[in-house]
Amino acid sequence: MESRDRRGPAIEPREIKQEGDAGLRITWADDCVCIYTAPELRRACPCAQCVNEWTGQRMLKPETISEELTIADLSVVGRYALNFRWSDGHETGIYSFRYLRELGER
Repeated sequence: MESRDRRGPAIEPREIKQEGDAGLRITWADDCVCIYTAPELRRACPCAQCVNEWTGQRMLKPETISEELTIADLSVVGRYALNFRWSDGHETGIYSFRYLRELGER
């Protein structure tokens, strides 16, 4: 099976839309649509507080994230990522479009 080249338009979002308090929908340039929930995104936070920078081990325990978690704010970082401020106050994770696409395809 041939692997797809991730440098092209496939990792460019065409539309980023928050749905309600805890949902996110991204339509990618290749027409793939990925739906995310706030708790699943928060549990996948890639920041240094949540993932050990040296070992790559996830430090955040998934069970500590409430199913009631919401997206308090959402912003685009440059032309490559999103940053979320969660209802639990956490806001240091920068989610690259590549990472978001990978999460959406799991």
